[in-house]
Amino acid sequence: MHQYLPSPPASTVHFAFLTVHFYALTILFGIVVALVVGSFRYKSLGGDPNEISAIAVWTIPAGIIGGRLYHVITSPDRYFGAKGKPLDALKIWQGGMGIWGAIALGTFAAYLAFKRVNRTQDFSVFADALAPGLLLAQAIGRWGNWFNNELFGKPTQLPWALKVPAEFRPLGFENFSTFQPTFLYESLWCLFGALFIIFALPKISVLRRLQRAPRPGSIFMGYVLYYCVGRLWIETLRIDPAHTIGGFRVNIWVSLVGICASSIQLLRMNRAAR
Repeated sequence: MHQYLPSPPASTVHFAFLTVHFYALTILFGIVVALVVGSFRYKSLGGDPNEISAIAVWTIPAGIIGGRLYHVITSPDRYFGAKGKPLDALKIWQGGMGIWGAIALGTFAAYLAFKRVNRTQDFSVFADALAPGLLLAQAIGRWGNWFNNELFGKPTQLPWALKVPAEFRPLGFENFSTFQPTFLYESLWCLFGALFIIFALPKISVLRRLQRAPRPGSIFMGYVLYYCVGRLWIETLRIDPAHTIGGFRVNIWVSLVGICASSIQLLRMNRAAR
């Protein structure tokens, strides 16, 4: 008999007049982990860890705004369609964060803030230090989708399938009860990537005795490439409503663009180094 993954018993907890959403807690916890890991790595690379917190004041709000904007722009019917509720676009705790928007606007804000607090060091070193922490934050944040019973994949009878209550099943899938736990796939993908960067990558570089170390910024670009590859195959499993271009979900196209752009940038950077 299969022991399927259960759905969460609740998505919120109430304290007197305060309602705490577990989705928001996973996002906050992921941010804390990213800051702690980034501080240790940045210090090991010769940076001042105090700069992390100074830059985070600008980066975190920008990342949240960028992530929400990407989600709203790519899912407009939910908020501005015939039955949409525009004010729901502000309710981040209900779910809906586009990671590419968060990375794009968050990175831009981090670059501007970095230039204000550090006029001597290369921003690429700072970005490399943060890369595994960002993956860990994404791994943790994906569990917010589990708490919200959202963004699962196609029906399946696999032993690790996710049991979804009837009220959360998409239109056309009402007669299915177990689905692909895409939140879990993405969480594990990000976790493995972070552990590889932190623990395996330094040893591989030493064992191979590279004639030249990869240029600063290569780890961050590798992070973008790695995440986009994982998101590409995970996106093909999802069944939640989404806009399409040429029959494919918008996020599939964005993943392909991310793969191509990061690959080209990695080759260009390290070809110049050699």
